[in-house]
Amino acid sequence: MTTQTKPANPLLDFAGLPRFAEIKPEHVAPAIEQLLDENRALITRLLADDSLPTWDAFVRPMEDANERLGRAWGPVGHLNAVMNSPELRDAYNSTLPKITAYYAELGQNLALFQKFKALRNSAEFAGLSAARKKIIENELRDFRLGGAELPDDKKTRYLAVQERQSELSSRFSDNILDATNEYTLVIENRGELDGLPEDVLQTAREAAQAADKTGWLFTLKAPSYLPVMQFADNRDLREKMYRAYATRASDLLPDGSKRTEHPQGVGRGCTAAEAATTTHLDNTPLMDEIVTLRAEEAQLLGFANFGELSLAAKMAETPQQVVDFMRELAQRARPFAEKDLVELREFAKTKLDINDMRSWDVAYASEKLREQRYAFSEQEVKQYFPEDAVMAGLFKLVETLFGLQIKPAQAPVWHETVRFFDIRDEKDGLVGQFYFDLYARNSKRGGAWMDDVITRRRLDEKIQTPVAYLNCNFSAPVGGKPAVFTHDEVQTLFHEFGHGLHHLLTEVEDLGVSGINGVEWDAVELPSQFMENFCWEWDVLQGMTRHSDTNQTLPRALFDKMLAAKNFQSGLATLRQIEFAVFDMLMHSNFNVGQGKTILQLLDEVRAEVAVLIPPEFNRFPQSFSHIFSGGYSAGYYSYKWAEVLSADAYSLFEEHGVLNPEIGARFRAEVLAMGGARPAMESFTAFRGRAPSIDALLRHNGLA
Repeated sequence: MTTQTKPANPLLDFAGLPRFAEIKPEHVAPAIEQLLDENRALITRLLADDSLPTWDAFVRPMEDANERLGRAWGPVGHLNAVMNSPELRDAYNSTLPKITAYYAELGQNLALFQKFKALRNSAEFAGLSAARKKIIENELRDFRLGGAELPDDKKTRYLAVQERQSELSSRFSDNILDATNEYTLVIENRGELDGLPEDVLQTAREAAQAADKTGWLFTLKAPSYLPVMQFADNRDLREKMYRAYATRASDLLPDGSKRTEHPQGVGRGCTAAEAATTTHLDNTPLMDEIVTLRAEEAQLLGFANFGELSLAAKMAETPQQVVDFMRELAQRARPFAEKDLVELREFAKTKLDINDMRSWDVAYASEKLREQRYAFSEQEVKQYFPEDAVMAGLFKLVETLFGLQIKPAQAPVWHETVRFFDIRDEKDGLVGQFYFDLYARNSKRGGAWMDDVITRRRLDEKIQTPVAYLNCNFSAPVGGKPAVFTHDEVQTLFHEFGHGLHHLLTEVEDLGVSGINGVEWDAVELPSQFMENFCWEWDVLQGMTRHSDTNQTLPRALFDKMLAAKNFQSGLATLRQIEFAVFDMLMHSNFNVGQGKTILQLLDEVRAEVAVLIPPEFNRFPQSFSHIFSGGYSAGYYSYKWAEVLSADAYSLFEEHGVLNPEIGARFRAEVLAMGGARPAMESFTAFRGRAPSIDALLRHNGLA
């Protein structure tokens, strides 16, 4: 009996899950270069074949080759996001241009385009499955969008534009991580920390001890920053933290002074302390160049602007349609937001003695107003959501709705706190697997996200099991007790799990439209936002709560207060999302860098039109708006609200038939989750809902009806 030997380079092992414990920065370049060479050689062979292209002889080999490349590069990008180190960052950033160049070359390859066109026009096409037809149609579209029809001189420029964009986006993300990590604030006087919850103080005390400091250490990571803004009675402390957070990766330092050029350059006679004050962490010039390059990319491809290019593969049709949709929603929300703000200012003045409410007072005053109006605090609620109870409740919900079992399993992981699970069907057959990486740390970028590890597809007689990463940035356990989550964090967890279900519960057997592949970007938030709704259902919550001290489940009276407060300040929250979405779309469709106004001034104009709460002049929000500068949401941020119309309306069918109704759950699984990108998202929605979407459920859910 022979045993199969594993490749020496773990990135070249596609037999199972990534070998995280063995992956080193020095593995990156050799693995990727080998795969790129193999892929290019394959394409040369395929193009040398003069016979009529078929799915099995032409599409399948390319699919296999590109999947191997994705399976090798995926763990590298993932580790760069969750276990960032100087060595790994260098390996990632030096290899990224090669990956970008390869995919840009593919998209520009006119001979490949002609092969796909020949397959589209062949007799075989009529007999292909709907999923395979959709893949071929998507490929033809993507060749046009990738510049396959450009003349050679424009192809060369297009390639350079793509490579530079990917480099800038990576640097943008690195700068935010570095700027976030560079700021710490140590407080030695306990009196300056009044109002902060005990678990937050415990975490800050342990952070100070770990850094060999006395007192309490605070950072700009969400689990440290947000409680200070929400609970700290010390207004000066809130302002100091707000200024540091609002100026991350910008031209300003937390004290308001400008970053400076270091005469010797960063890394050449420049200390770490000096480097932290230099312009190398300023994202402003990167933003300008990214937006300029995107406009050039669009014009090369024959589009009037990048907004039009972005929408070519989405549900929305024109930038104007998106902006009109957002402005209509803003008109509906604005009266509610204005009322929210008047109430908040009056409360801050009369109850908190804050006569000139500023941005660093808003979360604090809001929390105090919520406590007074609804007689509960976020901190009180948080104690009822220990991690183990929340996870059990989430899993039970998914098992009930979709007829599944979720079981702990074993796999190599990148950090000792990461856990791994199997999703199984009623007959114990393996459906999918996922990793949970829940806690914030210095080596991990902020936010929460799902990413794919392996995608479901048929391999001859076998089905490849899909695998997902689910990443959050919650507070880790302290003092030997389980981590506890705010209700907002519970919703974040459900949101990311919804993305995971979209990837893992697909029943499509062809890679290009399996799971989230091929799903229009403005529909990809449908399953994630849909799952958030269950966080407001008593039948769900009562089974996933346990007080961290008393072990009591969430009292019905407290839940009723939470429900009453559900749409507290929803007008303000809605306008904030609309502000970001309109800014994003206008910046990518009706704005030119260097022609009269800056990106920040454009945002100011949008705020003057849309917002009621205007941040201070020093606020540099765009410099850390990673969603649109490094996260794939460029000219697509509107999709959160666009998809929320779909998700709220989809959920309303559960409200009509019972929110834990397995029959409706099975229908949602079959018509939305299982279909992946194999048909247009609107067809999947109407197949589930029985009609076109309506905005009414969204307005009702947000208290804006």
